[in-house]
Amino acid sequence: MLTLTTTEELATFCKRAASAPYVTVDTEFLRERTYYSKLCLIQLAIPGEAEEDAVLVDPLVSGMSFDPLYELFRNEAVVKVFHAARQDLEIFFIEGGVIPKPLFDTQVAAMVAGFGEQVGYETLVRKIAHAPLDKSSRFTDWSRRPLTDAQKTYALADVTHLRVIYEFLAAELDKSGRLDWVEEELGVLADPATYVVDPDEAWKRVKTRTNSGRFLSVVRELAKFREVYAQTRNIPRSRVIKDDALLELASTKPASYEDLNRSRLLLREARKGEIADGILNAVKIGMQTPAENQPKPDRSRDKMQVNPALADLLRVLLKAKSEQLGVAQKLIATSADLDEIAAGRREAKSLNGWRHKAFGKDALLLCEGRLALRANGQSVEVFEL
Repeated sequence: MLTLTTTEELATFCKRAASAPYVTVDTEFLRERTYYSKLCLIQLAIPGEAEEDAVLVDPLVSGMSFDPLYELFRNEAVVKVFHAARQDLEIFFIEGGVIPKPLFDTQVAAMVAGFGEQVGYETLVRKIAHAPLDKSSRFTDWSRRPLTDAQKTYALADVTHLRVIYEFLAAELDKSGRLDWVEEELGVLADPATYVVDPDEAWKRVKTRTNSGRFLSVVRELAKFREVYAQTRNIPRSRVIKDDALLELASTKPASYEDLNRSRLLLREARKGEIADGILNAVKIGMQTPAENQPKPDRSRDKMQVNPALADLLRVLLKAKSEQLGVAQKLIATSADLDEIAAGRREAKSLNGWRHKAFGKDALLLCEGRLALRANGQSVEVFEL
């Protein structure tokens, strides 16, 4: 197993990879104790059976530059292949400000090709590469050196089997004419905005059932403080304020250290010092926010007049189309999408792009009374009236 430990070695591999049709990529990282992922290992492979066609890159050695890799990522003649790419892409965007292009995610592709929802890598290895996969090293400490042979074997398998999976899925999608479906789905992953957390918008990630503008103003300011504090010190959000404690603070609205000490859920280290000061200041700002500047909860769904019978028919239609096409239901339309359509709205994601062809067109015909469903044994037939 070849491990690259210098910029020169990485550049040599990337130069060879620049002539390949694709390169498979994976990473190992730690995130339990930091806000940003700590990159511990990069795995790369190109088509071929030679030892140098699949390598490990050690990012923890001093003096290593990833510039050759970033240049390869920008090379649009080479497809960059990942499985469940979201976290890997975030690492490379944060580390180097680059998003690989063109991009192929085998998890997304597998959902389009009929392998179910959120299919795991191990399942694809078994079903497509017809190989076993030892996952015993999955949760080991990848920051420790030296890496064991078991760790290296596990890590390398994540990109060697990926070659077989990619070639199979790409051929299947080309045959079915659905490559553009996958490309459309990858638009979010290829968007830099996906990996940027705006502290002003952090409150939207906190689940709350309260619609009070004053309450939400305090939640917004507390979440903003937490995000900035965690980002600047590179520590997990939960080490600053956990969500349940944040909601408790928004409810009790502490105005002093004594008030903070009455909290049931706040971490001990957050009751004094910088965090305590930040909490009290955030609560104060939230409480002083004028009504016109307070967050406005989205109540649009509360006003929807959903036709329940039509919503049920749309669910039957979705199941029928999903089985007919071999595409995961959840990828085509969510339950919320179906309710929106049944309420007469036409902005649902499932009515646009490839989903319109797969489901949306028939969904609208059903709503207009121009399409019918009938049982045929264990399946459902769809036909126009």
